[in-house]
Amino acid sequence: MNEIEYDIIDELYFVTAYKDIAATLNLSDEDLGRHLAALAKKGYVKTLYPDPDTEVAFDENIFQANYRQYFYLATKAGLITHNSR
Repeated sequence: MNEIEYDIIDELYFVTAYKDIAATLNLSDEDLGRHLAALAKKGYVKTLYPDPDTEVAFDENIFQANYRQYFYLATKAGLITHNSR
């Protein structure tokens, strides 16, 4: 897990909307989306849509079109990796 991914996971102990993550981290929209996709591929982040209670399976094409509308939550695997640093 790189430093940016670590900082993202740090924001995802609770369900968080994309706009709130973007407001907290100093990353471009493109970079944040790319890192969230990488974390989702690794199984470190859940994507939720259309509400904070409905998980959607990660599909890279759909993700690229919709990631700004999603909510995010760190998974158990993501939290373990984050906390073992």
